[in-house]
Amino acid sequence: MIKKIIRIVISLLGIPLGYGISKLLLENMFVFNNNFVKYSFNGILIVLMTILFYLITPYFITKMEKMFDRLEGLLIKEPKEALIIGFVGIIFGIIIAFLLSLPISMLALTGIFEIIKIIVAIIIYLTFASLGYRFSLKYKDDILKLFKRKNSSEDFEKRYLSKKSKSLQTIVSDKVVDTSVLIDGRIKQIVETGFIEGDLIVPNFVLQELQLIADSADDLKRERGRRGLDIVNDLRNSKKINFRTTAKNYEDTKEVDIKLLKYANETGASVLTNDFNLNKLAVIQNIKVLNINDLANSVKTVVLPGEKMIINIIKEGKEKNQGLAYLDDGTMIVVEEGKGLIGQQVEVVVSTVLQTAAGKMIFTKIINS
Repeated sequence: MIKKIIRIVISLLGIPLGYGISKLLLENMFVFNNNFVKYSFNGILIVLMTILFYLITPYFITKMEKMFDRLEGLLIKEPKEALIIGFVGIIFGIIIAFLLSLPISMLALTGIFEIIKIIVAIIIYLTFASLGYRFSLKYKDDILKLFKRKNSSEDFEKRYLSKKSKSLQTIVSDKVVDTSVLIDGRIKQIVETGFIEGDLIVPNFVLQELQLIADSADDLKRERGRRGLDIVNDLRNSKKINFRTTAKNYEDTKEVDIKLLKYANETGASVLTNDFNLNKLAVIQNIKVLNINDLANSVKTVVLPGEKMIINIIKEGKEKNQGLAYLDDGTMIVVEEGKGLIGQQVEVVVSTVLQTAAGKMIFTKIINS
């Protein structure tokens, strides 16, 4: 509906433009003594310009939408310092354009040459504004040095990174996040430790799926969805990672997982997931996968048979006379003959370590005092 209104409004701009062109042509090129012919000529040009504007408006609306999407991505991705310097560059470019176009604006021209003069001035302004923005961003590091001092460690880091930036860009890939990771929530703690490198990207179609879960009638799903949205907000505000969203979408695909894999394949990003099936699909398509469950299992405490430890038996096991205890990372410890010692702290020795699909289990025996 909004697009239709915009299309009609822009089409109406053809009326004054058509009238202006017809008046210009009648004054400089055509001379009609008959008023009916003059009015007909005016009317024809007005109708033609209105129809032309109506036909080309959808094309310009599409281009403007793409431009705003790119601008939104740039504003999210670029640091604040770069945006400020770019804005200052645009201002300087406009000032230079004003000085250069001043002699042109002083020329006394009429008719079609007046329009040409205006077009040339617009081109000069756009060109130098663009040059000012590009030039200021290209030399933003040198410009920043003029306004603030950096200590020796920062200078060393800057020199080192400037030499290695190209190689780092090829090694460190962006991470595109799926819904399961946001609902899980552990990504927040992982980001705070600094282990995640590159940009952390949450596509809009993932946010939409998260919103649907948060609006679910099921209490558990609704709570998980809201938790996921809270995690997104925390990641956006985190200073440990460069977080951004993307409006990229795939209208021909309904499945969020398939959209995620398409985006990762196009951009070279790694997929951050907890979903077993998505993990398999990504591996089949040669897309790098980072699975938080795999990470959690790999950093659990390593114990070996014969190792001694002190534990608290907290409940009864499944088998006869067994007691159960847990390590800080959640690993289950089965204590033989530990049923009668529930609630007590005992010293045990590891007899067997069993790794299953569900996780790790440690079997122990009580050391007799």
